[in-house]
Amino acid sequence: MSDHSKQKREARIRRHRRVRKKVRGTAERPRLAVFRSNRHITAQVIDDRSGRTLAAASTVEADLRDGAATVAGATRVGERLAARAVEAGVTTVVFDRGGFIYHGRVAALAEGARKGGLEL
Repeated sequence: MSDHSKQKREARIRRHRRVRKKVRGTAERPRLAVFRSNRHITAQVIDDRSGRTLAAASTVEADLRDGAATVAGATRVGERLAARAVEAGVTTVVFDRGGFIYHGRVAALAEGARKGGLEL
């Protein structure tokens, strides 16, 4: 890994730690955690008190793979995650952007989750 890549990754991890000091997921309002890579985007609804993942969706899944690294793909992941979360009995979540800026694919995932019925 080059020095520039390493510095960018460490900066994102620092931002994530700073966000996570304030953002906690509970059973009533779990945390919607987002991870974005160059190829894929993954989201989980997590109850931090019990340490359980209540719902998850990702572009790694076979039917969400086309256009995985696009805004449209992220929107589909958000909608799928919202459907699974509502099925698990979750209607409101706290958004954890994972140190990524709220723009592009991360924002599209949040919009898809809102469209799917989650309150962020």
